[in-house]
This record gives sequence, C-alpha cells and structure tokens, in this order.
Amino acid sequence: MSSDQTTTPGGRPEDSPFRHESTTRDEAPQFVLPLVVRIERNEPPARTDALETAARAVLVMLSDERSLGDGEWAQAMRDWQDARIRKVVRRARGAEWRRAEALPGITVTGKSAEVRVFPPVPLDGWPKDLARLQVSGTDLDDPERPAEPDLSAPVLWLNPDVDMSAGKAMAQAGHGAQLAWWELPDESRKAWREAGFPLSVRTPPPPLWTQLTTSGLPVVRDAGFTEIAPGSCTVVADHPALRGE
Repeated sequence: MSSDQTTTPGGRPEDSPFRHESTTRDEAPQFVLPLVVRIERNEPPARTDALETAARAVLVMLSDERSLGDGEWAQAMRDWQDARIRKVVRRARGAEWRRAEALPGITVTGKSAEVRVFPPVPLDGWPKDLARLQVSGTDLDDPERPAEPDLSAPVLWLNPDVDMSAGKAMAQAGHGAQLAWWELPDESRKAWREAGFPLSVRTPPPPLWTQLTTSGLPVVRDAGFTEIAPGSCTVVADHPALRGE
C-alpha cells in the first residue's frame, strides 16, 4: 500500500510539488507523510470509509496547530511541502497498532476505519515501529455499494479507468484533499475545518470523469513510483467553493 506520487493543481505549469516531471523540488531533501490504517484480521474497515478517513486525516494534520507557525511539527511540515509531496500508507493490527498509537500523531476515526497520521519523516528515516509495518498485500472491499455523494460537500473523484490497491487509493485521496485545501480561500478552509472536514470519495462513470478532468478543478497526477504509469490522472478534487458555488 505504498504511494509516492505527485499532483498538479488545475493543470498549471509552475513548479508544483504535485507534478510528475522533474522540478527544483527534487533537489530538496525528501520527506514522506506516514499514514497507518488499522486492519484487524476479523474486522477490516470498508474500503470507501478507509479512503475517506485517510483524506480527512491529511486535512487534520495540515490544519493542526502543531503543524502551523512555531508548532512542534511545523518545521517537518515545511520541509515536506518544500519537496515532493509523498504519502505512504501502511497497515497495522493488534500490538502493531498499539505501538503506532504510542508515537506522536493523530488518529482519525470514520464509520469503520481508523487511520493514524504522523508528522513527516525523512524518506529513509522512518521510526522503527512504523518502518516494520507492511505496505502491500492487503486490499479492502465495500460490503455495500456506497451511497450517492452529497454534492453540497467536497467529493474526491477517483479515475474509473485506473485500478489501485486500497493503500494507493488512500494516498491518492489524501493528495486530492490536500490539493483542495491549498486552493481554498481562508474562509472556506475555516468553514470546512469547523464542520469536521466532511467529504466523499467516489468513482464516477467515465463520461462524468472526462467532464471533471476538463473542468478546471484540481487534478492529481501520479508520479509513477508504484502501481500505475507516470502522469496518470487519479483524482479530481471537487469542492463547492472551487466550483464557484
């Protein structure tokens, strides 16, 4: 469930941390945002809930007081955002999860999913209790078809033509949420945060996906380090404030 990837905001050509082409950001020290999803053997979370919980976890980390200004995580967050925006999702259960919870971070809970997000770490400097966790080999399913999304709230739309593991999709959803957060004006950020970061993650039918990718909304493009081809569009970040509503 590894995901080292990049993204592009609305297709603009500037030096973005979310582009698959080589940029000056590649010259900076590289950091990664670790996320750990709890997957107990007999009680795995639903896939869509895990994706939505991971996206909210990224937003909670971005907006946490410790990540801002002179907060204890602020320098790590700045270092991470000055380079490529990398996220890696690992899985844990039982004692592994308890050890992960003991490390500095934030646990975000969905309907069935628990995801813990940690301040960024150097690409080759993971804490021991996180480095030993599995990255790949587990996927998740939805026991029921997800309901239609609430279009009055943000929706992260997944490319219907790209097959991704649960971990890869969780990281991509996190990218989409982060891109929406960056694009929003301050008042919309505040309102979203105060509402608890409501959002949906859904896969649209192909005709809608085509419309979304040409709508001017933020688009995630994968760097191609794992699973899919470089430059693949994976997520469109659809927020009412970005639609001008």
